[in-house]
Amino acid sequence: MIERTEDVKEPPLLFEETQQVLKKISDLTSREIIVYWSSGRGSVCDNDVIALYEILEKIGPSRKAGIFIKSGGGDVEAALRIVNMLRERFDDLVAYIPLECASAATMICLGANEIHMGPLAHLTAIDSSLRHDLSPIDETDNRRVSVSQDELSRLIQLWNSSSKDHHGNPYSDIFKYVHPLVIGAIDRASSLSIKICQEILSYHIQDSDECLRISTYLNSEYPSHTYPITSREAKKIGLNIKSLDQEINRLLLEMSEYYSEMAQKAITDFDEYNYHDNEILNIIEGKDIQVFFQNDKDWNYIKEERRWQSLNNESSWRKVEFADGKKTKSTLHIR
Repeated sequence: MIERTEDVKEPPLLFEETQQVLKKISDLTSREIIVYWSSGRGSVCDNDVIALYEILEKIGPSRKAGIFIKSGGGDVEAALRIVNMLRERFDDLVAYIPLECASAATMICLGANEIHMGPLAHLTAIDSSLRHDLSPIDETDNRRVSVSQDELSRLIQLWNSSSKDHHGNPYSDIFKYVHPLVIGAIDRASSLSIKICQEILSYHIQDSDECLRISTYLNSEYPSHTYPITSREAKKIGLNIKSLDQEINRLLLEMSEYYSEMAQKAITDFDEYNYHDNEILNIIEGKDIQVFFQNDKDWNYIKEERRWQSLNNESSWRKVEFADGKKTKSTLHIR
């Protein structure tokens, strides 16, 4: 049992501040503005779809919208569901990208008619990496590591290019380190990424061959999953890229600063083997409403097994909104 000797740290909630900036952006663009923002430890996931639905229901009907996206990526199937929900509601959708928009988040912005990128903005490749139950274990922290399709492909290429030094099938040696089921799962995930990317692009690109070309390029033509695709590179690929208005870019960066303050690490150490985590990971916001996922759990280190276990987990989605002129806070129950 963890003995708490002090109150746990709570991150600040800056709803009024972000709402003021959001209104300024909406006035400048003449669009409803939706925010999808995640911290370095947050990611695109299925629960985000339900949280976003809560935002859209509060906003109500509108033909034009803009979405500010800042995320390191996550679940590609959740990205498709998010795009589908946005495109069913909005005929004209613009993605505003002032900062990182990686992996599955890149997929989300591909669903917009236009992508407006600022000087600090970048997209990334969409090639799949996977942390499987049978993935290799990192000896430093005793956790499963992620393996990517690109890593495996390059390993095979290196093997074939130096075949005079090797004999037999390369997979016989690879299987010593990477389980064959992991390799099969990664190959399936790569095909899934291309398929989903095609589907997302088809919401506003009618040429199916062009959708396939862009999808395949983003999945296989980059040496790194995190390769930064700048606006210049994105235009070469064939994406509808515009320069982000300077004032809008400034306001988006200001809003991101507020979110970064909300998502600061909120760690309370009890001793060297126990701590409490209250960090906010994902934030989704629209006019008069903000929904966010907040960790709320204890962590205990098991020395014999060299791993951390979570205890007393009360993490949840939480909602702040203006209703009838009053600000209310509540828990958004998502399972």
